[in-house]
Amino acid sequence: MKNYKMAWRNLWRNRRRTLITAASVFFAVFFALVMRSLQLGTYDRMYKNIIESYSGYVQVQDEDFWENKIVDNVFEESNELKQLITNDENVEGLIPRFESFALASSGSRSKGVMVMGIDPEKEKLLSDVEEKLVRYRLTEEAINSLKSENLPGYITKNLELFRNNSYASSGRLQLDLGMKEDDIEELMPLFEKHASVNNGYFSKGDKSVLAGDRLSQYLGLERGDTIILLGQGYHGHTAAGKYAIEGIVKIPNPEIDNKIVYLPVSTSQQLYYANNMLTSMVLHLDDTGDDELQATIGRLDKKLDERYRLMDWKEMNGTLVQQLEADNKSGMIMIGILYLVIAFGVFGTVLMMTAERRREFGVLVAIGMQKTRMAAVMVYEMLYIGLIGILAGVGASIPVIIYGYHNPIHFSASLAKAFEEYGFEPVMAFQWIDSYFIYQSLVVAIIVLIAVIYPVVKIRKMKEVNALRA
Repeated sequence: MKNYKMAWRNLWRNRRRTLITAASVFFAVFFALVMRSLQLGTYDRMYKNIIESYSGYVQVQDEDFWENKIVDNVFEESNELKQLITNDENVEGLIPRFESFALASSGSRSKGVMVMGIDPEKEKLLSDVEEKLVRYRLTEEAINSLKSENLPGYITKNLELFRNNSYASSGRLQLDLGMKEDDIEELMPLFEKHASVNNGYFSKGDKSVLAGDRLSQYLGLERGDTIILLGQGYHGHTAAGKYAIEGIVKIPNPEIDNKIVYLPVSTSQQLYYANNMLTSMVLHLDDTGDDELQATIGRLDKKLDERYRLMDWKEMNGTLVQQLEADNKSGMIMIGILYLVIAFGVFGTVLMMTAERRREFGVLVAIGMQKTRMAAVMVYEMLYIGLIGILAGVGASIPVIIYGYHNPIHFSASLAKAFEEYGFEPVMAFQWIDSYFIYQSLVVAIIVLIAVIYPVVKIRKMKEVNALRA
């Protein structure tokens, strides 16, 4: 009988032992895949928040602007330049930006802010500022009014926890307050009544502005209030303007939310005396994968003059990338510890299986079976067990990861508050099925192959007389 056939039959002579050994491999693969997917997915969501709320994937800038962000380092918004860029096969459109800094003042308070001139319609392709308009705010007045409505105890407790928080969607509000499904229909009309915010959005020719939620709270701004902007304009002009607040926006990134003021791009050009000038154009791309991203930059870099500079999101967010890469290394250490635990579990199971079969091995050798063939059968058995465990682990993890990808973990109540205090969105997402599936499965397969060395060595060194007495 062939060795591989004998090995397969041996597995099912003792189903319990086989299933225990395969289960150790199964749990190893399952937990490794789920943990890695959760880690990578959370990083991707952080990157996406930064990319879609500020930088975009690729920007065209003046060659000196990134190092010295002054209004003099701008370029002209020419049709020739736009045509040259949009002719690329991966570029679907261009999103104009005029970015600068100013001192914002309202009443007795002032603060340095980032002024972002955007095209109200084209910006919907990237950050979609209109979708981030604040819809609910838990002010002290709103909370007091809500408490008079005889709310459930758990809602009242969480209202205090999230005092002065703002929300751009009812879903996030419900998650933070931990609303139960049965209570949503009854509670949401009360929040619409007492905590809703009337916000508006501007069009291209408006003289109004949008302000970040944290900034507006610091300056005490609401819709209809006036904000004064004072800064340095193009070629030494004084940039000064007074604008009405049209809306308050909630940006996922707290650092940006704390200092952002949005104007229509034409209004910002007038404010800084830089008509028809831009600080950057964000490329709206069809394929944003790393390989295609670099290929697009390479093609355009050959076409553009030296006065223009192409920057990808990693270069523009270097500090964040380094922080998350460092965190990724620590995550890899944690997975390494998991693999160490897995290795000991698999080895312990193999050790048990070998000890149980010591007498069996002695009998087989005594009746004439060669140790080499017995070792080969043992290797096949471990390969089968490893394959069963890996396939089962992959099969079980796929539904979990697919569900987690479409339904990220949203933290509520005190956990959400803790995340926000550290400047993170209280969400953990899963990454879609990718190459990490192969890597994690391969590592577990290597562990199984290393573990099989032990029974092979024990068989080779086995003394038949001692084995028969076992």
